[in-house]
Amino acid sequence: MDNEDIEGGEEEFRAQLGRKYRPVVAHDRAVLQMSSMDPGSTSDSSPKNVKIDGKENMGSDAREGSAPDNLRVNGSERDSKLELFGFDSLVNILGLRSMTGEQIVAPSSPREGRDGEDAPITYGPPKPSDVKLGTLMGVFIPCLQNILGIIYYIRFTWIVGMGGIGDSLLVVAFCGSCTFLTSLSLSAIATNGAMKGGGPYYLIGRALGPEVGVSIGLCFFLGNAVAGAMYVLGAVETFLKAVPAAGMFRETITKVNGTATPEPIQSPSLHDLQIYGIIVTIILCFIVFGGVKIINRVAPTFLIPVLLSIFCIFVGILLASKDDPAPGITGLKLKTFKDNWFSDYQKTNNAGIPDPNGAVDWSFNALVGLFFPAVTGIMAGSNRSASLKDTQRSIPIGTLAATLTTTALYVISVLFFGAAATREELLTDRLLTATIAWPFPAVIHIGIILSTLGAALQSLTGAPRLLAAIANDDILPVLNYFKVAEGREPHIATFFTAFICIGCVIIGNLDLITPTITMFFLLCYSGVNLSCFLLDLLDAPSWRPRWKFHHWSLSLLGSVFCIVIMFLISWSFTVVSLALASLIYYYVCLKGKAGDWGDGLKSAYFQLALRSLRSLGANQVHPKNWYPIPLIFCRPWGKLPENVPCHPKLADFANCMKKKGRGMSIFVSILDGDYHECAEDAKTACKQLATYIDYKRCEGVAEIVVAPNMSEGFRGIVQTMGLGNLKPNIVVMRYPEIWRRENLTEIPATFVGIINDCIVANKAVVIVKGLDEWPNEYQRQYGTIDLYWIVRDGGLMLLLSQLLLTKESFESCKIQVFCIAEEDSDAEVLKADVKKFLYDLRMQAEVIVISMKSWDEQTENGPQQDESLDAFIAAQHRIKNYLAEMKAEAQKSGTPLMADGKPVVVNEQQVEKFLYTTLKLNSTILRHSRMAAVVLVSLPPPPINHPAYCYMEYMDLLVENVPRLLIVRGYRRDVVTLFT
Repeated sequence: MDNEDIEGGEEEFRAQLGRKYRPVVAHDRAVLQMSSMDPGSTSDSSPKNVKIDGKENMGSDAREGSAPDNLRVNGSERDSKLELFGFDSLVNILGLRSMTGEQIVAPSSPREGRDGEDAPITYGPPKPSDVKLGTLMGVFIPCLQNILGIIYYIRFTWIVGMGGIGDSLLVVAFCGSCTFLTSLSLSAIATNGAMKGGGPYYLIGRALGPEVGVSIGLCFFLGNAVAGAMYVLGAVETFLKAVPAAGMFRETITKVNGTATPEPIQSPSLHDLQIYGIIVTIILCFIVFGGVKIINRVAPTFLIPVLLSIFCIFVGILLASKDDPAPGITGLKLKTFKDNWFSDYQKTNNAGIPDPNGAVDWSFNALVGLFFPAVTGIMAGSNRSASLKDTQRSIPIGTLAATLTTTALYVISVLFFGAAATREELLTDRLLTATIAWPFPAVIHIGIILSTLGAALQSLTGAPRLLAAIANDDILPVLNYFKVAEGREPHIATFFTAFICIGCVIIGNLDLITPTITMFFLLCYSGVNLSCFLLDLLDAPSWRPRWKFHHWSLSLLGSVFCIVIMFLISWSFTVVSLALASLIYYYVCLKGKAGDWGDGLKSAYFQLALRSLRSLGANQVHPKNWYPIPLIFCRPWGKLPENVPCHPKLADFANCMKKKGRGMSIFVSILDGDYHECAEDAKTACKQLATYIDYKRCEGVAEIVVAPNMSEGFRGIVQTMGLGNLKPNIVVMRYPEIWRRENLTEIPATFVGIINDCIVANKAVVIVKGLDEWPNEYQRQYGTIDLYWIVRDGGLMLLLSQLLLTKESFESCKIQVFCIAEEDSDAEVLKADVKKFLYDLRMQAEVIVISMKSWDEQTENGPQQDESLDAFIAAQHRIKNYLAEMKAEAQKSGTPLMADGKPVVVNEQQVEKFLYTTLKLNSTILRHSRMAAVVLVSLPPPPINHPAYCYMEYMDLLVENVPRLLIVRGYRRDVVTLFT
């Protein structure tokens, strides 16, 4: 905020001089209200107009000291202990208050907005929020209301009758332990930072990544939607039991098990359940459309009938021996307790009535699946995190208290129910809780109906918001229809949820619906446990949960426990649910938008990469484990079109250097200028280059370096790029074909300097000539890949040719290896040695040996008369003129021969020899490889103290008329091996 005006509110900002600084609180007058900032400037991220609201009544602060008027930010009059950092209150606002979510978080600069665009930055006091809820009303009661539901009233006594007291206690222990361990994991994750909407989806997605979060979140949404249907069916079944006359259809079932005389038993008709269920679902949907505020105010009152009905049940059990409400109810009797201790698994019909010819065969595993929905609902508190005063305190205490309370209630209920009624009564009376309740059954009927309708209303309210939260994260484009603006109702998501709920209601069988809910909830609980396990095991610096009672082993045990229970219930439902989650995960990976939420998997990848990097050590990699790590030099020798960060064919060539896509490429470019001035431009260019790499489907990273010039920048890159053994080992760049055409006289020195830097840094070099003609993945090539193997390069040229053959573009080509022999007598021996060497390397190639004339013979016979002769003569003429100008300049200035600011030594006979050598090699290439798909030739190193201009002339003569050429130089190590 250099030299910017600070506008005061009712009075000018007054600094407190000569006093001790105290912590700045929310209502402190020193808290600045930054009402407007100018985001238009891209070179300065400082706020432009900072409005400071003061108060006339300063209270005790005004008496602590006084300050001069018209105080400026950087003026000499300012006297502050935090003068270096600017205003102390500004530090508190930007550094602390925004991190708590009370204000909008400011990017580090205006350029770091969404998607790299300039984003307006606004600051202000936090908006007034609704009344926050505490632990009791915000977490404990919602969890208790969701946990205590229909299963307890109309299935729990039946479970005790079927499994006996012993197995029923094991069922409660199984399910209660699962939810208890999940609550511990939930408490740890929920206290590791602020939570937003989405409940467990938000927690899992931020811990295991968006793909896992969306897949489990959608399954959890389906579980909530199906649970709504279960609650509706439970309410309807209870109503039809209480008022049999309301049924439009009759279904009579004859009980033959355990009785001497057949006895007819009335059961609600499936058609009645369907009709009334659809009507109730539609009514609940209309209530949901009425508004969430009404639901949140009414929902807690549903818990009162539940608690009252439970109290009436226990009172009825205690008074059963005196009142004798039914023949099968004995009251608390030891004999009944012993008779009901062991299990009595048998077949039943679809309504749960014992029948030897029934289609349903019950077991312990089936009872676990039937009972588990009675312990779900522990996520109700986390779903309301936005409405809690202190999420990091309320969620752990409220969730665990509800879990332990309901588990204790279930254990006591097992003992009481098992001792209060005979097994026959437990199995045949589906509403035994109403029969045994005091003073009359209507209390239980009303309590069941209200509690189940309240739970169904919560499901139809929460499930659409979960779906909307997933859609608002903008991961899956197909979910865009369910997006809602902040503060708006998710009407489309509510319609979709109601459609699923009605579909499950049409099924009409409560016992068939509950295993489906069980799988989805268990999958969600397993995801929460895995999230805590991963975060706890990695123990990243950001992992600092306030809830200390957790350990990665408990989270892992909870996750394994969830999976085991899933398979115990039904392996078929488990496979289907896991397959559904896997399909969603695959679909998100395929169609979803990439997002970085700082999830635990990224932390795991990071730690794994660090451990792998350390395990590689600093020693050289064995040739069997050598991978090319190309450093793609994207800096063009000329100019590229606007918004094109790199030559379009460089990524295609980089992909050709990998086998089946394995390996990493580093794309590097250099910006000329001062780092402080060009830092933002470098960030923008890096984003553009990274986008280009992703578009070309090349696995690699982008780096932009700011340096005074290209030579200095590349010298820094080649020394510092990479870590340990993951440093780039091959430098790939384009041959500067335009340097003479566009008279770019600075290119020769830069080009030679880059090659020398690579040699000194022990990096291999691959220079691509004819990059414009390089084929993409869809252009198939035919012919040969010709290698002119002149010097020992560690096998790099051979390896590159084999990598080219793995690509579809070159898979139809054959390899030819040309070896240069100085004498005819050496040709056969050289050919045999090369063939043996290629055979040991498992490489198929044809070997051709070419005999080169000695220097004396070339001088006597003269250069070969071919099309390369014109280029040779022109090069001779240019070099002669260049040397003459250099000598004249040296004589004029009285200094030794200088080229590019460095002293050089010129041996004209050596220059002529170099020209003849490159001419002969170029003639040989044109004679034997004119129709080759690509030619690879060894790169001659630049002679020491030799003019760079002369070296460029040699190179131009070498590549003359060769359409597609790779000039390769290895480094001081082997990249292939003969041994297994």
